[in-house]
Amino acid sequence: MAKFCEQNKLSLVMGLLQEHHRMVPMVFYSVLAIIIISIQGQAEAVGENNVTYDGRSLIINGQHRILFSGSIHYPRSTPEYDFSGRKDIISFIKEIQAQGLYVSLRIGPFIEAEWTYGGLPFWLHDVPGIVFRSNNQPFKDHMQRFVSKIVNMMKSENLYASQGGPIIISQIENEYQTIESAFHGEGPRYVRWAAAMAVSLQTGVPWIMCKQMDAPDPVINTCNGMQCGETFAGPNSPNKPSMWTENWTSFYQVYGGETYMRSAQDIAFHVALFIAKNGSYVNYYMYHGGTNFGRTASAFVITSYYDQAPLDEYGLIRQPKWGHLKELHTTIKSCSKTLLNGVRDIFPLGELQQAYVFKENSGECVAFLVNNDLTQDVRVLFQDISFDLPHKSISILPDCKTITFNTAKVNVQSHIRSAMKHQQFNSIERWEEYKETVATFDLTSLRAQTLLDHMSTTKDTSDYLWYTFRFQNNFSNAQSVIKTISHGHVLHAYVNGVYAGSAHGNHKIPSFKMESSIYLRNGTNDVAFLSVTVGLPDSGAYLERKVAGLRTVKVQGKDFTNYEWGYQVGLLGEKLQIYTDNGTNSVQWNQFGSSTHQPLTWYKTLFDAPAGNDPVALNLGSMGKGEIWVNDQSIGRYWVSFQTPKGRTSQTRYHIPRSFLRPTGNLLVLLEEEGGYPPSITLDIISVRTMSRNVSESHPSSV
Repeated sequence: MAKFCEQNKLSLVMGLLQEHHRMVPMVFYSVLAIIIISIQGQAEAVGENNVTYDGRSLIINGQHRILFSGSIHYPRSTPEYDFSGRKDIISFIKEIQAQGLYVSLRIGPFIEAEWTYGGLPFWLHDVPGIVFRSNNQPFKDHMQRFVSKIVNMMKSENLYASQGGPIIISQIENEYQTIESAFHGEGPRYVRWAAAMAVSLQTGVPWIMCKQMDAPDPVINTCNGMQCGETFAGPNSPNKPSMWTENWTSFYQVYGGETYMRSAQDIAFHVALFIAKNGSYVNYYMYHGGTNFGRTASAFVITSYYDQAPLDEYGLIRQPKWGHLKELHTTIKSCSKTLLNGVRDIFPLGELQQAYVFKENSGECVAFLVNNDLTQDVRVLFQDISFDLPHKSISILPDCKTITFNTAKVNVQSHIRSAMKHQQFNSIERWEEYKETVATFDLTSLRAQTLLDHMSTTKDTSDYLWYTFRFQNNFSNAQSVIKTISHGHVLHAYVNGVYAGSAHGNHKIPSFKMESSIYLRNGTNDVAFLSVTVGLPDSGAYLERKVAGLRTVKVQGKDFTNYEWGYQVGLLGEKLQIYTDNGTNSVQWNQFGSSTHQPLTWYKTLFDAPAGNDPVALNLGSMGKGEIWVNDQSIGRYWVSFQTPKGRTSQTRYHIPRSFLRPTGNLLVLLEEEGGYPPSITLDIISVRTMSRNVSESHPSSV
């Protein structure tokens, strides 16, 4: 099984469905399950659970519920659950049920998720006449087969709440409204078809569409974003609840991009505001950061993903974000009965201040006092009591008298993450190297009279595609200039086996030009370009039309674009799997530094695992660009040399899950495309410590 479907989103922990598309042609990469934590208690006992909804919230067994959840991407997280074989999502969901949690099964099949090709398998690209995510029959046929398969898998194991299982809602499609207009009338027709198709599967639980204001009844439209309390126009029917399916706790980082930081106070403010405006469901995306093991990330997205989530990529708690949100949830839980059953009124308290008040007939009362002023703290009068409201904050009063939580006041000590060098790989004798063979025209079997599209040629089996041609030098001067245009993402040039330069694009503009000075022989010259993708695009209309790779090539002004080209998919080291225990002996490794320096070199060494259970990571600050394997497992791409506008490296440390390690003799292999120096790599132990600080006396005590 050379290729598996390894695409899913989840909350807190994520189940992984992997099926080979040759065996099951309809299987996509995307199943997204979200574990729901009910702030009114855990899931019901085993037995049928009737799940419906009204304009206030989801209704489970006749009870309105306010629900919180936290997403992770299971394949990007430490693989505590492997399930072996096909990564059995059924077993995973049963484990969720055993822990007393609910599940929102976000089937997609397109999920974006900063995943290569948005979670769709590349083989769909080759289906004749297909147009992704449109009212297109070939796409709809494959989509319906996939969604039906997933639903039937769940039904066969009684996993829907209507059967006594934990799945209380399901999602079809993902953020389609952002591209719907590109398909003109076919877009709305596709939305109606997708909704009707999903509902017809009769799961016994509601369906949702995120970021889709025209979601047809009975499908619920939901919000994705950072400020849904301010930006969400609300459900498109008074009979639907207000749900926030993706509360972005941070933002994914790209190579060459600065880290985006979102504070605990800002997240708490917008969650409280959403609840104050009758919101009843909030899912944190991501709640647990993760790592893109292998080649799973979309174009230019770095390995560490949502590292600023409440739980980071190492599984370590991020304080104060984790604790501050926990206090918020506890506060809302303490008054959820009144929030769900009370009548809501809104009262002005000032020009930028207002109160959201929920009252029951019995007299129970809950208030949210909002100060929208970005800079000024204010004192307001509410029910004849004065309250001091910090700027840009919400105070929650579960009894309309006493503030028990304020979004701007953090009562949790911060954590600082640190790394300690455990092992240095600075002994040159422990490293071996293998120079990757530069492809030549004579040895290629795939030929064309033009430049082929990179993605259509590799079909996502490798990041690498060699473009080769040969020509007779009829120029009077040996020194020449080679000019190319590429649609991305990276290009390395070789002339007569000698490295001749590199260039690359970026996340926003993957296309680029490369111009290099070269020296030509008299007579025949071999030219080779190694085109490299850094993940495939993950979103946008007409995804099936996206291209990459070389578009034009000129040498000393002569155009070789429409010329006889030879192609080789992948590298020889990849084909021989020299990064594995079994494949490493298939080539002759040499002592490190035994030959002249050349980009595109494989390096290997052995190391022992550190004692204990603390997370471990490789510090690759001395490397350039490439990929890492530990004990046959890809840890992901690295691109240390791609610096941010502020001159920083986007990422230097790469997490190795403990479950990948043996006590001794771990095989570490790196493919270096540029000119990194492996002896400066270190193996670090990651830990957190509490940062001492004084908690403000004006902060209310912990709930």
